[in-house]
Amino acid sequence: MGRILAIDYGHKRVGLAVTDPLQLIATPLDTVHSKDLLAYVKAYHLREPLAALVVGMPRTLLNEATDSTSAVVGLMRSLRKEFPQVPVHEIDERYTSRMAHAAMLAGGLSKKDRRDKATVDRVSATLILQSFLESR
Repeated sequence: MGRILAIDYGHKRVGLAVTDPLQLIATPLDTVHSKDLLAYVKAYHLREPLAALVVGMPRTLLNEATDSTSAVVGLMRSLRKEFPQVPVHEIDERYTSRMAHAAMLAGGLSKKDRRDKATVDRVSATLILQSFLESR
């Protein structure tokens, strides 16, 4: 079994999370600049073969497209072209940032650490991945 990589895409930063090889546990991985994402995923895939990619799809509370939705659709197209053998799944990412803040607060992270947007992006990617794992 390969790992599953989750992507919480943002215009500047991208939060990443990954499963263990048995695909049971979601763990924060890294935060990269959005322009470096494809190169990062390629390098990661060479080190650790990926079984699937999960991308958080941004939607409003009324299930409408946001200003980031078209960028994420383009990203998914690029991922499918770059990794034709790896399934690319999308999952609703509404509330993940709010849930990430709540999880960090419950986990006892300091106010300074909770303000770090890179940490929020990694935790959000982990929540996206955990949601995907639970939906299977």
